[in-house]
Amino acid sequence: MSILRQFIMPALAPAFREGARLAVHRFEQRDPVAAQQETFSCLLQRAADTRFGRDHKFASLARQPFARACELYRRMVPIRTYADFWRDYFRTGYADDGGMPRLVLDNVTWPGRIPLFCETSGTTAPTKYIPFTPEMFAANRRAARDLIAHYLAAVPDSRLFQGRFLYLSGSTALTSLGPGIDSGDMSAITLRNAPAWLRPFVAPPPEVASLPWDAKIEALTQLLLNDPEISGISGVPPWILLLLERVRKRGGKPLHVLLPNLELIVHGGTSILPYRREFEALFGDRSPRFLELLPSSEGFMGFQIPGESDMRFTPWYGVFFEFVPFSFLDGQGGVPADAPTLTLEEIRTGERYAIIMSTCAGLWRYHIGDTIRFTSLAPLTFEFTGRDRFLDRFEEKVTQAEADRAVAEVNGQTGADIVEFMVGPEIAERRHLWVLAVKGAHPPTERLASLLDERLIFFNADYATFRRQGRIKPPKVVAVAEDTLYRWSREVRGKLGGQSKIPHIDPTLEGEQVRSLVDFAEGVEVV
Repeated sequence: MSILRQFIMPALAPAFREGARLAVHRFEQRDPVAAQQETFSCLLQRAADTRFGRDHKFASLARQPFARACELYRRMVPIRTYADFWRDYFRTGYADDGGMPRLVLDNVTWPGRIPLFCETSGTTAPTKYIPFTPEMFAANRRAARDLIAHYLAAVPDSRLFQGRFLYLSGSTALTSLGPGIDSGDMSAITLRNAPAWLRPFVAPPPEVASLPWDAKIEALTQLLLNDPEISGISGVPPWILLLLERVRKRGGKPLHVLLPNLELIVHGGTSILPYRREFEALFGDRSPRFLELLPSSEGFMGFQIPGESDMRFTPWYGVFFEFVPFSFLDGQGGVPADAPTLTLEEIRTGERYAIIMSTCAGLWRYHIGDTIRFTSLAPLTFEFTGRDRFLDRFEEKVTQAEADRAVAEVNGQTGADIVEFMVGPEIAERRHLWVLAVKGAHPPTERLASLLDERLIFFNADYATFRRQGRIKPPKVVAVAEDTLYRWSREVRGKLGGQSKIPHIDPTLEGEQVRSLVDFAEGVEVV
């Protein structure tokens, strides 16, 4: 243990706790609506002299009162996807230099030159380069400080900073897109640019973080087995679970023995519900605390406060939010360019909304692809309800949140432990095709199909009606070995690890991905 963590941090603990208490007090006193109005005005002023700002008359809008400026903004700036931004603004800065991509955006949608781009791991699109500015980096750092402040204030005996926090990120290798311009995984960019004082508290070391995924998982397994000082882990739920299961198997002891100081797991990127049972089985009654957050390459949305079941919406980290009611989404989860939107003061609880962002990285009315549902207005809490994609080939509109919840509630009822899944349409048969990665042999697939069917009938009125009318036939379940989905993702999709997520709902039009998965599994071992 370093001198800083062994001696200095315990001495500073009272000051940290008092600082955390004050930070939480400031957080709780902030007015979300006022913060959004201030953010909107600042964004317009900063970008007024950019190409985008001139095209959309930001200088004129910035002089208007908020209500009028927002009304005009909605009229003058259409909702855009990444493809729209690429066609209209980003493509002009792109060049292929002998097979080496170059992307220079200088005063295009944000003042100055964009120094960093986050490479996203979308389920269907090629690599997207999301602008990441110093302002966005600073905003994300404020979000991280506020999350940790809430944790330290709620857990006064925490020893988090007397250990190290392990980040289960993608590769930290960056790609040069031009002089002084790099791209890479968002979590990797964050690690690479972490302040020097934070490095003694962070794992893994750079030489491990930059390894290919399979080699990295092996190295991280050894790191956890050999480093009892790990006090926190951050990452996407399925990859955290994969790592911890490997640690337990390799170590041959319960996790609370192998990782005696692990007190916090911070997770995001996909719902933890389908994996909750597996985590409980790993830890039993000696479980660390879990906190959910909703970051993205485009902007930060919220985090969970200890003791609360839902995440707090955090509208003060450089993003102006608009919300499109779910009913306006088309059959592919898309949002019309002129779809009506709500601002934060207009939202209601219980409704599902698609997120539209305008950010301090130069994205304007950007359709991010995530949906949320507000659960309270005071305090402002929400739950992540998945991507905009949903099962709708038969007009049933089953959401990802409903599919996640169905798997979570069915898990374990038949003796089969479901560790991962994907569901998509089987058009010719007019039914849903579920691929369940399970532990153990010969699970009762017909019983699993019946239980999933029952849960979706209970959750979704349209699905219930269509099943009753025979417009949708009973679902089919294909059970595969527990690592099959990960192998398929690596060998067929070419995506595995870090921030890459298995799509729980097939995002293709005709169920091509779930069919590909079944075909792949037939060449492996179908259990």
